[in-house]
Amino acid sequence: MKLPVIKHLTQFIEDNDQDFILETIETLEALTEVPSLKDEELDVIGELISNMYGAIEVDKMIKENGMDKKEALNTFMKRVLGAIDK
Repeated sequence: MKLPVIKHLTQFIEDNDQDFILETIETLEALTEVPSLKDEELDVIGELISNMYGAIEVDKMIKENGMDKKEALNTFMKRVLGAIDK
């Protein structure tokens, strides 16, 4: 996951709508079923999907918990890094 990408996608959600991201995730997930994709291509698609889910989670923290964007992004990344360290 890359914080700048998640930050950009979070701004996209604010400017547009979360449904665009959800539909894109569905499309990318459908693409992963193409049998001719190489592992590297699947890795890239997986990374994109992870960043999109991250942006949705950050958006949720902003809307439901009243956090500002910077705080939500930092909290999310700390949670991700904490999960990786375990």
